[in-house]
Amino acid sequence: MNSSTLETRERELKKRWAFPYRWGRVQNNLFDAQTRFVYDEPSFDALRAELERRFGAAPQREAFFDYALNRWYNFWSARAVEEMFAALDGVIPAENRRDRLVDFTLKGVRFDHKTSIFPRGFGHDLTYAVNHPAALIEWLYRAQSQEQRQHYANRLFIVLYATGGAHWKLKAELTWLSGIISDYVATFDPARLHRFAFTPEQETLSDSIWAIRC
Repeated sequence: MNSSTLETRERELKKRWAFPYRWGRVQNNLFDAQTRFVYDEPSFDALRAELERRFGAAPQREAFFDYALNRWYNFWSARAVEEMFAALDGVIPAENRRDRLVDFTLKGVRFDHKTSIFPRGFGHDLTYAVNHPAALIEWLYRAQSQEQRQHYANRLFIVLYATGGAHWKLKAELTWLSGIISDYVATFDPARLHRFAFTPEQETLSDSIWAIRC
């Protein structure tokens, strides 16, 4: 991703900050089907106009708006992160961009990636999580959506933590995240990956990439 595209994507994502970040419901197939158009619209202003056109008069207007804004924000941030990885030496992008199990291959290891805010439900503080990454990774796998996203394939978790608690806003800090990702890839060693046996059929390789802003 070139610097101009990165800046444009970051600017659009930060427009989301002006609105409350709330889901109001767990991710589900019904709301996913109604808001699938978010994947086709990188402009935040155009997204809001489309939401108004589709749901402006709907009884569940706020629920659809909240859900769609979050899906849009998460998708376009994740797309940017995927492109950051793909642009780095040693990273091979997946041939099939629709493959939900593989985003890229890094030094021979195929990975999906997921940017996750530090979970309140983990039950431990930041210090514990940083010092016990395998425990956090296992929790993230166990707690993942039971809808379309669930799987136990290899995954790199980018874990966001902001001292003030607005962890979600860091998904828009693309320039900052780009540096963290570049540093991780430059020192990546497959031997240091965490290994899990979530199912008898496969071994899962994973790691956490911390993005902490104090």
